Amino acid sequence: MKRIHISILILALAAASACNKYVDTPEPKNELPSGLAFSDDKTATASMVGLYSNMNAFNYYYANVLMSYLSGMQADEMAYLSAFASYDVFRLNNLLPNSQYVQSMWRDQYTFIYHANAVIEGVTASPNISAGVRDQLLGEAYFMRAFLHFYLVNMYGNIPLILTTNTTENNVKPQTPATEVYKQIISDLTEAKKRLADNYQSANRVRPNKAVATALLARVYLYTKQWSAAEAEATLVLQDGKYALLKDLNTVFLANSREALWQLMPVNVSGGRNTWEGFTTVPASATGLPLFRLDTTNLIKKFEAGDKRLANWAGTRTTTTGATIYFPYKYKVRTSTATTLSEFSMVLRIAEQYLIRAEARIQQDKLSDGRSDLDSIRVRAGLGVLPASLDKAALLLATEQERKVELFAEWGHRWFDLKRTGRSTAVLGPIKGTNWQATDTLYPIPSDAIRTNLNLDQNDGYK
Repeated sequence: MKRIHISILILALAAASACNKYVDTPEPKNELPSGLAFSDDKTATASMVGLYSNMNAFNYYYANVLMSYLSGMQADEMAYLSAFASYDVFRLNNLLPNSQYVQSMWRDQYTFIYHANAVIEGVTASPNISAGVRDQLLGEAYFMRAFLHFYLVNMYGNIPLILTTNTTENNVKPQTPATEVYKQIISDLTEAKKRLADNYQSANRVRPNKAVATALLARVYLYTKQWSAAEAEATLVLQDGKYALLKDLNTVFLANSREALWQLMPVNVSGGRNTWEGFTTVPASATGLPLFRLDTTNLIKKFEAGDKRLANWAGTRTTTTGATIYFPYKYKVRTSTATTLSEFSMVLRIAEQYLIRAEARIQQDKLSDGRSDLDSIRVRAGLGVLPASLDKAALLLATEQERKVELFAEWGHRWFDLKRTGRSTAVLGPIKGTNWQATDTLYPIPSDAIRTNLNLDQNDGYK
């Protein structure tokens, strides 16, 4: 946690030029070099939206390639084209406390939490921010603090719960039990819901609104097995007319699609880039081979015949030996000459809410209602409805399957799903073989963090 204050200044400077993309007003001329100023509505807003720019400014960051693709290698979704030590430790479930990306994802997320806490403190203390803007910015900051803690607790288990910018205290803070971290996440999301506006604050869906906080709260309730609460929150989102499942799967990941709840706008678009995801996964030429490759045996062959998701969201290339290689193709644009960005990075989307509500309903023995939610996803994918004869256990497996083929290569869903349902060893053990241990479901606490904070304990399996 040391040097986190310096890190936030560097990141803010790097992304400051992109902040005005998130708002309809120009970037304030009197913004402080740190990017964190709260003298009026404009400076405070620029300080908040700078966080979103920072999250997506550079490739191989937690918020773009790393969270989606490294977790996909840990699970049963994908592999890299060749041996590469920094990725192999994820694919082989052989992480070490000093592994490069184990450390960078911890550092990145705590840097962003510092930023969110700075906004909460700065906006609260400033007398010159209007009431409406104050509520919106506080809502966004509470949401982001919850969002980041959610990923940290799922990746690392018991973690320091950081709620202030007091680095003297934060640098020696011990780990908080995961159950208590979840309570704070729920508290932050509840506060965010109270403060956030129903509508987006610009023409793009890139700043969280009330529905975004509600959607993440539905997921958190699902993860903590609060089934009725998960169902209720997901229902609120699904009843919001701003969102809908799109029939054309090729339009789902477009900028501002009706399926999008929250997206990150690309801010580093030199060379014609749209998203980092597209730039990284789409081959450089019509005959070029992809870097990240979907697992043929454990993912591709698990799609049902006729599933449009396979046809539209998995690209293919043929090698010189005649083998077919699949790659993530939810994002279609590697580079483009168009002056308007066609794709944004998807963070939360409406399809997940159907899957959350389906699982929550099935867990409450509302089998018909849960099956109906699954059918909404299946029919959109060109598949038939599920048999009415399926019992609870079968429907839960059907939910796992739909989540697998709907949310692959997105934000670690598959990895977290197997862990939270206790299915990791049953599914991954036969695939990973001797590389697999039950303790692999958590990352090690980074060696840098333990070296600078003697109050941290290493996770089991890494001591």
